[in-house]
Amino acid sequence: MTAHRASSLFLLITTTSLLFPTSSFSIQQSQVITNALDANKPSPSVQESAARGVLHRLLPTHSSSFHFNIITKDACGGKSCFQISNFRNSSRDSAEIIIKGTTAVDITSGLHWYLKYWCGAHVSWDKTGGAQLVSIPKPGSLPRVKKGGVTIQRPVPWNYYQNVVTSSYSYVWWDWKRWEKEIDWMAVQGVNLPLAFTGQETIWQKVFAEFNITNKDLTNFFGGPAFLAWARMGNLHGWGGPLTQNWLNKQLVLQKQILSRMIELGMTPVLPSFSGNVPAALKAIFPTANISRLGDWNTVDGNPKWCCTYLLDPSDPLFVEIGEAFIKHQIKEYGDVTDIYSCDTFNENTPPTSDPTYISSLGSAVYKAMSKGDKDAIWLMQGWLFYSDSSFWKPPQMKALLHSVPFGKMIVLDLFAEVHPIWKSSSQFYNTPYIWCMLHNFGGNIEMYGLLDAVASGPIDARVSDNSTMIGVGMCMEGIEQNPVVYELMSEMAFRSDRFHLEEWLKSYSRRRYGKSILRLEEAWKILHATVYNCTDGIADHNTDYIVKFPDWDPSAEHGNPEITSDQKLVELRQKRRFLLHETSSLPRPHLWYSNGDSIHALKLFLDAGYEVAEVPTYRYDLVDLARQSLSKLANEVYLDAIYAFWDKNVSALSLHSSKFLRLIEDIDELLATDDNFLLGPWLEDAKKLGMNADEKKQYEWNARTQVTMWYDNKKSEQSKLHDYANKFWSGLLARYYLPRASMYFTRLLKSLQGNEEFKVVEWRKEWIAFSNKWQYGTELYPVKAKGDALAVAKRLYQKYFT
Repeated sequence: MTAHRASSLFLLITTTSLLFPTSSFSIQQSQVITNALDANKPSPSVQESAARGVLHRLLPTHSSSFHFNIITKDACGGKSCFQISNFRNSSRDSAEIIIKGTTAVDITSGLHWYLKYWCGAHVSWDKTGGAQLVSIPKPGSLPRVKKGGVTIQRPVPWNYYQNVVTSSYSYVWWDWKRWEKEIDWMAVQGVNLPLAFTGQETIWQKVFAEFNITNKDLTNFFGGPAFLAWARMGNLHGWGGPLTQNWLNKQLVLQKQILSRMIELGMTPVLPSFSGNVPAALKAIFPTANISRLGDWNTVDGNPKWCCTYLLDPSDPLFVEIGEAFIKHQIKEYGDVTDIYSCDTFNENTPPTSDPTYISSLGSAVYKAMSKGDKDAIWLMQGWLFYSDSSFWKPPQMKALLHSVPFGKMIVLDLFAEVHPIWKSSSQFYNTPYIWCMLHNFGGNIEMYGLLDAVASGPIDARVSDNSTMIGVGMCMEGIEQNPVVYELMSEMAFRSDRFHLEEWLKSYSRRRYGKSILRLEEAWKILHATVYNCTDGIADHNTDYIVKFPDWDPSAEHGNPEITSDQKLVELRQKRRFLLHETSSLPRPHLWYSNGDSIHALKLFLDAGYEVAEVPTYRYDLVDLARQSLSKLANEVYLDAIYAFWDKNVSALSLHSSKFLRLIEDIDELLATDDNFLLGPWLEDAKKLGMNADEKKQYEWNARTQVTMWYDNKKSEQSKLHDYANKFWSGLLARYYLPRASMYFTRLLKSLQGNEEFKVVEWRKEWIAFSNKWQYGTELYPVKAKGDALAVAKRLYQKYFT
């Protein structure tokens, strides 16, 4: 694809790899991948202009205060870097600070670094409080840096961003205005290797047409807008669809805008490639092709209407033809924008045999399809399979896949490295270059959670380890716009070479986030660091709090209703039941890795500081989030109290605790309603805005409603296996969805106790599933603007529940 690549270097690397396939990660191997970083970059003037655009959108009052220049890597000791220095003879009307960088994204990273550490500013997503810029001095008064300036090198060349499912959980309803803000956020955080998956269905439509697949054949192949990520991976087909031509055309236009801006900023986008997922019609058109049908993926009853997609075996010659055509169509549509392509053929799709020779042949075919379309292609692959399907991917199978392509032509994402780093147990992916990634979030859930210590030390430990093959850091969350402290810290690891004092960093973070130093808030963050943000139990965190993931569970079937004859026996029985509930019961238990009392203490400190920062959006977001978290954990205990009361045949106690659980849902909904960023309404309205006619608006709203509730298919008395997977603590969703469900359950539980009969769990399922199906097709409106005083509501709820 790119003529400037040195063929002799590639020959040397390939030959060396064949002779010494288990040798340490070489400089030449690293250079092949680093060359891809430097390829396809626009001129310095284009990049400098793009960086100025970021500055103007972020801080228009200071557009003339900074001067930007692109410099070579030679000026940075051979690495990517940014340099910050004082502009000579600065005045109010001229530049005060000059920032130089090897790319535009390095310049914007330097701008962000200066704003943070010299001006006390803070930049986060709008939905997590937005940017705190009030601490930045006026033009003409910007702080000067030390004489000689400051140079910050990237310790590793790549900073990766996104997960293949983020496109559905977070980006699905975005227009260009929202995408522009996200790319600006990427730019200041130093992201230079972003996934770019938008619009690929439109490319596939063109590719499959060459193989006699009609648009009608694709109606049951593509998933609906909110479920495209899983249709792309071959997990499902048709669910939420079909896609309209309006959608396909608009998404292609959007993708071109996204790619254009990424390129202008000096980023290297990662484009999709062919993984073997094909429409059913291809089997009829090519009857001799090696096409198999995959097994069920999370349907209720293996319904082939949605599940069991078709996979073209990579060993079939048709695989390479289709894969090559897809790469070439992207190049034709977008231009020469990248050499890096994402492919996850085996993600949650286990190969039919563990024979290493067969696995190697599959990997070779996948790469061949890429390289025939782009001779300089590099395969980027998620390493999730090595964790999620570790019983299959033993060392022989891992080596076979990782060594099936020339060394230096594959990058592995160590996707869950902050919890389960694969690099440690795989001899650094058997000498394959990898990126240390933080996964952190599943399903786009809203829960305060993190491993700050692991994030602050893990990338450094990996990079300096013996025979390290680490070439980057990355953020691979399933959903964004939550836990801003985690993402600010992870972004900084792209520029931190040495260990640092995390407690001091958090103190600085608190000052930047709220615009001033407030001792109570700094003390609260010290508590949060040691508790909420110190999860070391190794459990993949999904929010399974009982409010948002109500148990599909029959308490009467599990323990029965033994007679109680004395208070002493009641105490003994409750102690026995508590042990059973926590040790042997089938009742799902929410993930709790800290004492809720500690988070309540931190909440009290936040409330006490409120009079100083009540109007600061970043403070309000954190206050609402922390109060919500504390109240939700309390609700888990209240639910268990209700279950104990049911077992004790105590009607009044069951009524008391179930009523308290329902009131907690109502109160949390009121709290969430006080901040724009915790509302259901915007999610639904953004979906409808993309529709160009009534039918599209209806379809998109159903997609939006279904993803955050039932998610996938269900039967009348059997809910989706993925129900509540993408649960959200959003005002409107609590009051109008989670509350009615819990109310139905407790009403039936109380009735069964009063009538001295078994709890009719199947009847409850039928009732609430019917309610859910109706809600998913609903069109009622929800607020898009906050109401109420967040601080006042939080104080009142603290007094009500915690004093």
